Amino acid sequence: MAPVVSGFSKLSKVDKIKWLAEHHFSNDQNATDTLVTYWNSDDSLQQLHDEFTENTISNYYLPFSVAPNFLINDTRYTLPMTIEESSVVAAASKAAKFWQNRGGFKAEVLSTTKVGQVHFSFEGNSEKLRQFFKEVKPKLYDAVSNITKNMEKRGGGVREIELRDKTSTIDKYYQLHCTFETADAMGANFINSCLEQFAKTLSSEAKAYDGFSKTEKDIEIIMSILSNYVPQCLVKASVSCPVNELPDTDQLSSQDYAEKFVRAVHIAEVEPYRAVTHNKGIMNGIDAVVLATGNDFRAIEAGAHAYAAKDGKYKSLTHAEIKEDQFIFSIEIPLALGTVGGLTTLHPLVKLALQLLGRPNAKTLMKITAVAGLAQNFAAINSLITTGIQQGHMKMHLMNILNQCNATDQEKEQLVEYFTTNIVTHSEVVTQIENLRN
Repeated sequence: MAPVVSGFSKLSKVDKIKWLAEHHFSNDQNATDTLVTYWNSDDSLQQLHDEFTENTISNYYLPFSVAPNFLINDTRYTLPMTIEESSVVAAASKAAKFWQNRGGFKAEVLSTTKVGQVHFSFEGNSEKLRQFFKEVKPKLYDAVSNITKNMEKRGGGVREIELRDKTSTIDKYYQLHCTFETADAMGANFINSCLEQFAKTLSSEAKAYDGFSKTEKDIEIIMSILSNYVPQCLVKASVSCPVNELPDTDQLSSQDYAEKFVRAVHIAEVEPYRAVTHNKGIMNGIDAVVLATGNDFRAIEAGAHAYAAKDGKYKSLTHAEIKEDQFIFSIEIPLALGTVGGLTTLHPLVKLALQLLGRPNAKTLMKITAVAGLAQNFAAINSLITTGIQQGHMKMHLMNILNQCNATDQEKEQLVEYFTTNIVTHSEVVTQIENLRN
């Protein structure tokens, strides 16, 4: 067990690694060398990465990939994708290629409103609180005018402040439910700054309010924080084509393919065990673009899964139907994304990713990201209802297994050729490597 350490954050990076080597890695020089190997040779770039977070000791690399041929609203894009999972980029690219000859993807932003809340306790007459709020509301807007000034120039700002009585769920619990428009910024810092000022103003104004008793004047602020549930920051993406333009094979006719596809999506709409995996596949595509463009994929994940359960049961984020001989596949998902602020101007690869996309505004990035999720889901369902998911996935996973076995370039070449016509399993790869080496 490692000893308690004091002042760890104040140690240099080298001394942090020395402490870890002594207490966690048994002074294994390989561990130290590995951490140092992943340092950037450019000192200024390494310092930039060190300052992104605390106690940085090295860099953790993920592949920065691209998926070409995405036709979105008649504009062609190459999507940046940062992800380690085998087959995701290949699957997205395959879906993009399929749909580019069938009109491409259509996408539209339905709304862009974001939410933040001031949670507080009030012990007193609720009608008096409502009257107080009515009088103090203009002062709340005035209190954040210095914070909102620049955002308002870009078309954003505070849209509404509501008093919500939540005492039916928790005794004495109320909230200021606030809606915001943050233009091309994701807006977390802006929203939280406004909320904290709302809380201060609410508290100070209550103390001076003549309509309150002494007890009522002491409003207790519990917390002020944005919400990552953004059901009014929505984007929709879709694809459609005549049923007879869908894959037609010896196993499935185009009509059979369409009906089986729709049924597969319907299962994810009614069966939560399937829906979770179904939506996880969607997020493979979405998270990869979100991470590559410097946005908060944890917030996007949380909001998306909450939206999937908005009707009281967790279900698919995508929908499919056959309507008048047209196959229609779509997604509706909340995506609070930004193209200014945060890492967008700091991380060199994020800047390149946004340049790759033509320096989109937030709404355009929402559309692109939703399309990535829809494409990924189409590719996954296509595999599931035809060859099965493992055939393509394991072929992509083959290189990972070969690297685990320290295969040489010659061995890789021979085994990639062998597994073009044979099923990939970990045990079979190991067997074939041993056969080659013997």
